[in-house]
Amino acid sequence: MRRIALALKVKGILNMQMAYKDGVVYVLEANPRSSRTIPFVSKAVGLPLARIAVKAMIGISLKEQDMLDEPVPKHVSIKEVLLPFDKLPGADPILGPEMRSTGEVMGVDYTFGLAFFKAELAADNLLPLTGKVFMSIRDLDKLALIQIAQKMTEAGLKLIGTKGTAEFLSEKGINISYIKKVHEGVPNVIDLMRSSDVGLIITPTGKMGSKDGRSIRRAAVDYGVPYITTIQAALAAADAIEAMSKEKVTIKSIGEYHSLM
Repeated sequence: MRRIALALKVKGILNMQMAYKDGVVYVLEANPRSSRTIPFVSKAVGLPLARIAVKAMIGISLKEQDMLDEPVPKHVSIKEVLLPFDKLPGADPILGPEMRSTGEVMGVDYTFGLAFFKAELAADNLLPLTGKVFMSIRDLDKLALIQIAQKMTEAGLKLIGTKGTAEFLSEKGINISYIKKVHEGVPNVIDLMRSSDVGLIITPTGKMGSKDGRSIRRAAVDYGVPYITTIQAALAAADAIEAMSKEKVTIKSIGEYHSLM
C-alpha cells in the first residue's frame, strides 16, 4: 500500500480494495478518499486519522505533526458487520462481493480469539460455548474442517453433521453424530433449530444443494441461530471458542487499551 500511495502521489487518505486467491493478492481499486474503515482504525490505534490526513492535505507534513512513527497496538481489534436479513422475511442470507451491511461493531482484546468472540457477541451472533454445532462441508474444505472440529470438541461442544461430513470426521477419530439432510426427511437440522437444540450452523456455500442450503440459512435467521457460510469464518469461530474455554476475557475501555501502547 505504501508503494502504491507514493507512486500515485496521494496526500491524505487512500482507500484500497484487495482480493486474495491462490497465494496472490490482487488490487481491485485504489481511491484517494476516506471510508468507513477510517473511524474503525482510528479507534483501534487511538489516533484521529481523519484530522491528521486533512492537515497533510493542506500542507502540514506528518513530520510537522510528529506522526512519523507508525502506531503498533498491543491489542487486537476486529470489525464485524451487522446484516439486515432478519428484517427481510424470506430472503436468502447469503453474502457476495456487494456491500450488504447496515452497520458495524468492534471487538477488542489481547488475542485474536477473544477479540473475535467479542465482535460476534456485539453483532448479535453469539458463538456457543456449550451445546451442539451442525456441520455440512464440501469436499474442498474438509481438511480445514479437522482443525475446526478438534478445537470445538476439545472446548466441550457436541458435533452433528450430514452423512458425508460425519463419516469424514469419524474416520479422523472425531466424535460426531449423523443427522439427515433437509430433503431426506426428519429429524434434520431445521427441526433442531426449531426446538432450540443447536447453537451454531456451519455450511460453507457450495456444499449443499441450493434448496437445502437456502432453507438452512433462512431458518438460522428466523430462529436466531448463529450461522457461518465460509471456512475462513469457521476457523475464526473455532479459535474464538477455544480462546473462551482457556483464556480470560479482558474488560477495559478503549482508552485503557490505548494507554498501554
